[in-house]
Amino acid sequence: MSVLSGMTGFGRADGALHGWSWSVEVRSVNGRSLEVRYRGPNGFEALERSAKTAAQTRFQRGQLSLGVQARRDGAGEGTIKINTDILSRYQALANELMAQGMAPASADGLLGLRGVIEASEEAEDAEAHAAVEAAIVASIEQALDALKASRQQEGAQLLPVMNGFIGQIEALVIRAEAEAETQVQAIRERFTRRISDLAGEVSGLEERIFLEAAALATKADVREELDRLGAHIASAKALLLSPPAGRKLDFLMQEFMREANTLCSKSATTALTAIGLELKAVIEQLREQVQNVE
Repeated sequence: MSVLSGMTGFGRADGALHGWSWSVEVRSVNGRSLEVRYRGPNGFEALERSAKTAAQTRFQRGQLSLGVQARRDGAGEGTIKINTDILSRYQALANELMAQGMAPASADGLLGLRGVIEASEEAEDAEAHAAVEAAIVASIEQALDALKASRQQEGAQLLPVMNGFIGQIEALVIRAEAEAETQVQAIRERFTRRISDLAGEVSGLEERIFLEAAALATKADVREELDRLGAHIASAKALLLSPPAGRKLDFLMQEFMREANTLCSKSATTALTAIGLELKAVIEQLREQVQNVE
């Protein structure tokens, strides 16, 4: 069964093999799509592709920063040799300067000149290097698994909060349905008062008032909006049970707000308008939480 996941978290893994030691750290924050930023050690360029592939198999959204630090134990303990060609050139130049009265060059002075001493690290066996690289890839996958667990922990904390907001929306829709049933009578009474103020007591006015009020009530009918809100509530509940659904929830929040706005614009009573405004506020709170969902 899929588990709801957030988009922020942290994972780490360490390892060592064949004189190498390394650490892998990965962090993620919210993002509309998946973006992986990689930093790794020299000599292991192939790790970047492996890291990004491993991330893509585990995540769909979020900005990931993945860093690998590796060091070779005893690095720098290689061979040292003197470049005799360069040393000879320096010596010849020193002799020319001595002939012009300059002091003779010392041995340590000549050895300290650039390029005279060459140091090279001991070459690493290709098979050992490949083994180290494979082990680092395994550590990257381990760190990504830890990140996934961290994001799922965030999702577990988000789920009851989001279900709470959906429950509030559902309760508000039920209140709106009850209030909407009174709109026809409210429109009729309001229209009657306005016509009476303008025309006074006029015979046969009752039927005209009824017809005009019915026309206004039709324009103010919010049953369609309430039905769609009910369908959106059902969709939101289903999506939370079938992650990852962050993108779909993003779109659904727009639909929620569209229906709430229409409800407010069609409202003929202050009570229904108040419910619509409260509904918009809760939808916005839910939308903020959806931004954290993968």
